[in-house]
Amino acid sequence: MEGGKTFNRWLIVVGALLIQVSLGAIYIYSVFKPGLKARFPDWSSTDVALPSMLVLLFFGLATIFAGRVQDKIGPRYVAMTGAVLLGLGLLLASYSNSLFMFTLGFGIIGGLGIGTAYVCPIATCVKWFPDKRGLISGLAVAGFGGGGLVFAPVAKSLILSVGVMNTFLYLGGIFFVVVMIGAQFMINPPAGYCPPGWTPPKATGAGGAPGCAVGVDYTWQQMVKTPQFWLLWITYFAGCSAGFLIIMNTVNIWQSVSILNLAPQFPTIPKDMYLEILTKGTTAVMAISVVNALGRIVWGKISDSIGRKNTLYIMFLYGGVVMLSLNWLTSFPLFLFGVMSVGFCFGGFLGLYPAVTADYFGTKHMGVNYGCMFMAYGMAGLFGPWIAPKLMKVVQEVPFESLVAGVVSTGKYPAGNYIASFVIAGLMCLASIILVWIVKPPEGKKG
Repeated sequence: MEGGKTFNRWLIVVGALLIQVSLGAIYIYSVFKPGLKARFPDWSSTDVALPSMLVLLFFGLATIFAGRVQDKIGPRYVAMTGAVLLGLGLLLASYSNSLFMFTLGFGIIGGLGIGTAYVCPIATCVKWFPDKRGLISGLAVAGFGGGGLVFAPVAKSLILSVGVMNTFLYLGGIFFVVVMIGAQFMINPPAGYCPPGWTPPKATGAGGAPGCAVGVDYTWQQMVKTPQFWLLWITYFAGCSAGFLIIMNTVNIWQSVSILNLAPQFPTIPKDMYLEILTKGTTAVMAISVVNALGRIVWGKISDSIGRKNTLYIMFLYGGVVMLSLNWLTSFPLFLFGVMSVGFCFGGFLGLYPAVTADYFGTKHMGVNYGCMFMAYGMAGLFGPWIAPKLMKVVQEVPFESLVAGVVSTGKYPAGNYIASFVIAGLMCLASIILVWIVKPPEGKKG
């Protein structure tokens, strides 16, 4: 066995947070977009969005394979492999001079590294904390949501001082070291582990695992044959799509909103004013990171009290209504409220669905099972960031000045309207309420 009886299980949470804070810097991609657009002016808006879409897809794909491997050999070496891949990916991205090379480094190799490391803390924490499954799932991924709070200002400062490409080099080194350290805490509990003083609920159904297992443990092959899995998968996709639409485009959406408000007063947006716009956009990214992390803990804790389904009803209703209202939240305080609300719900989905997966399909194969469920996140990572620039209608190309690495440059910002994507994402969230209501627990193990 990997974990002894005297092992302090809260050290697992410490390691999980170290890993997830670094991996969660993926959510600050919108901070890089203005710098990438200035460095590669021939890249279109969808070109700039492509690496962020693929990083999420390969992130999701990697969780399936990494989850299966860590179920067999343990989480430590799998997490260390993720650290190596992430560091290499950002190193390659920093030396890229084409969209292909940057996408390969940041999007594909970096995404594989993130997914490889990400699944280890979640699967490990759920096994160590069967008595606090909702709360601990939230804590296990809270650092991921909070990564932007830590690294958004770091990235912004580095971009202004050393340029956007060198920023990827420095961040790659930081992430490699921190994830390596966190990986050393990743060990599995003994077989049949139960926390002292806790009596597990009586197992139901056939084939339950021994020890502390609750209910039936499905293999991934058995799980994907159930309608429950696919209904839950679709709802997870809907919630993550709304979250990614906002998180990966926050700075751009705010730029459009604020520049269109200023355009009647200023024929050319001055550099100081444009910098203030970017600063507020970065502030919004940081604020989303805070509530993203907080949502993972709060919604997880709520679900332990009122049930997963009731919690999901509230989250999808809240998120859907806000998405439908977002086009009219044009002042910075209202915009901040809107994007923070979406980020709060998004964090809740990431915190809740590991517990939902364990509730419905058991913990024995949690690594690979959640990897399969997590592909909803990966597919949403393709859809959410893409739909916003794709459906955005340019209202006006507004001249502006910018200051990068001490050099003043001018350009035209294609400020646009994002209402179509807001409506689609909002309706997807509201429709998910019906799907969650339909889902019933599986009846026993399917052969």
